[in-house]
Amino acid sequence: MQTTNNDLLKVENLTIAFGDKKVVENISFSLSKNAILGVVGESGSGKSITSLAIMGLLQNAKITGSVLFEHKDVLSYTPKEFQYLRGNEVSMVFQEPMSALNPSMKCGVQVLEVLLEHKEISNAEAKKRVLELFEKVKIPNPQRVFNAYPHELSGGQKQRIVIAMAIACKPKLLIADEPTTALDVTVQKEIIGLLKELQLEAKMSIIFISHDLSLVKEIADHTLVMYKGKMVEINKTDLLFSEPKSDYTKALILTRPSLKERLRRLPTVSDFLEGEIKKEVITKEERESMHKTIYAKAPLLKVNNVSKTFFSKTGWFTTSEFKAVDQVSFQIYEGETLGLVGESGCGKSTLGNVILQLTKADSGSVFYKGTDITKLSKQDLKLLRKEIQIIFQDPFSSLNPRMPIGKAIMEPMIAHNIYSTKKECKQKTLELLESVGLLREHFNRYPHEFSGGQRQRVGIARTIALKPKLIICDESVSALDISVQAQVLNLLNELKEHFGFTYIFISHDLAVVKYMADKLLVMNKGKIVETGESDSVYNAPKNEYTRKLIASIPKES
Repeated sequence: MQTTNNDLLKVENLTIAFGDKKVVENISFSLSKNAILGVVGESGSGKSITSLAIMGLLQNAKITGSVLFEHKDVLSYTPKEFQYLRGNEVSMVFQEPMSALNPSMKCGVQVLEVLLEHKEISNAEAKKRVLELFEKVKIPNPQRVFNAYPHELSGGQKQRIVIAMAIACKPKLLIADEPTTALDVTVQKEIIGLLKELQLEAKMSIIFISHDLSLVKEIADHTLVMYKGKMVEINKTDLLFSEPKSDYTKALILTRPSLKERLRRLPTVSDFLEGEIKKEVITKEERESMHKTIYAKAPLLKVNNVSKTFFSKTGWFTTSEFKAVDQVSFQIYEGETLGLVGESGCGKSTLGNVILQLTKADSGSVFYKGTDITKLSKQDLKLLRKEIQIIFQDPFSSLNPRMPIGKAIMEPMIAHNIYSTKKECKQKTLELLESVGLLREHFNRYPHEFSGGQRQRVGIARTIALKPKLIICDESVSALDISVQAQVLNLLNELKEHFGFTYIFISHDLAVVKYMADKLLVMNKGKIVETGESDSVYNAPKNEYTRKLIASIPKES
C-alpha cells in the first residue's frame, strides 16, 4: 500500500494484543481527506479497539504496525503530542452520550472546556462559539440547552451535544463510534444527515463505526468489514452492497428482518458461514389462517381509556405536567404478538408499566382474563406477577452482577413457590438454560462472563421460568448486534410456538416490529395514532407520523 498525498490516515498491518491475546490482527486501510469510511462488524470484532489505538487511548496493550496521520506515525507520539492531537486534530463521538457527558455539569460548560483547553480564546468568545456550535448541530433553543444538565435533554439532543464537543476545534478526522445505537429511527436518520452535512461543510474525514450495515450504506464512501479482529472485506460502499465477496458480509446484510417478505426463521451469521441457509417464507394465506384462529377467542387483555400524567417542579410554586399515556384503549388475544412502536418519550414503556401494575394509571381500566387488575390487592398482584412478565432492554443491568445466572433464574421460582424443592428448581433451571440456547455448565457463571446476546438469553430464561401467559418485551433487542438480534428474535418465536406465549413487543424499530407482530399499535405523544395488521400498516400507513417512522427505516440493499 503506497501512501498518497490525499491520504489523511493510513493504517498498515496494525496488530493489537493484550498479553497473549490478539484482539486486532494485521489491519490495513487508508482514509482520504474529505471522505467517510464505514467500519462494520459485530461486538468484539475489533472496531472500537482500532479507533482507540488511533486516538492513543489504549493502555497496557502491545501495538505493532503503523498508524500514519498526515504521514506521521502516531504510535510513536509522546503523551504531550497525543494531548494536542486529541480534540484538536482528531475527535471522537462515543456510542452512549449519557456516559460521555458529565451528569453534574451543564452541557454548555462541557463544550466550553474543550475550546478553552485547545484554543487561546476568552470565556466570552468561547461561549459565543458554543452557542454557534449548538445552532450548527441543530439544537433548538441553544441558550436553554447551554444551561441545561444532560438528564434534562432527550437522547438525540445529548448526542448532538457530544457531536458539538467533537467538532468544536474543527478536527480533520472525526471518529463516530456507534453514534446512533439505541436511538429512535427518526433521530438516527437526523444524526446521519447531520454528520454528512458537517463533513461536507468542514471538509473533514469521518470514520463511522457501526454494527448496522444498512446505516453505513447511507453515509460511507468506502466500507471496511471486520470479524474476530481481522479485516474480512473493504470496498466502495455501493459495490460492497451489490457484490459482497465474503459470506460474513452477505450474512450481515441479510440477517436484518426484511420489509419485503416474512421468513419463518431469520438466517443467522453462523447459518451463512456453515452454508445452512433455509429460506422458508410465511405466505399471506398462512398468516390470515393463523389470525383467524387467534382472533376467534376472547381477548386475554383489555386496556380501556388508560391515562397517566407525570408532574415535575419547574420552580418554587410552579409545576409542569407531562401526559405520558392519554386515553389509550386496545386489546390483545392469546397467542398474539402485539407490536407497540413510537419514538422515545411517546409513552410505550409507561403503558407497559401500567399493564404490569408497576405504575398506577390515573384513570381507565386494565382487564386481564376478565378481572380489572388496577383494583387488585397486594397479595393478588403478587399472584399476577406469575402471569405477566417482562424482558428488559438492558440484560446486564437487570441481572445481579454478584449472583450466578443459575441462581438468578431460580430466584423467581423460589419466590413464587413454583416447585416444591430447590433440587427441582435447579433441574428446571438447567432445562431452561438449554431451551434458550445456553449450556448447563453456565449455571454457576456470572453475568460479566457472557456476551450481550447470551445475557439477553439469561434474561429470557428468567422471564419464562414462571411460565407466564403474557410477556412484555420492552426494547429487548434494540441494543444487540444485527446477527445476535436475529438469534434472539428466532428464540422468542420458537418459545412462543412451544409454550403458547402472548407478547407485547415494544420497540422504536419498525422493521423488527413488522417482522414479529401480528398487529401494530403506533404511539405518538401518549396517544395511539394508528392500529392495524402490521403488513397493512407498513404498506398503506394512514397517519402522517407512521409515514415518517417508515421513511426513517434504513433502506434495504
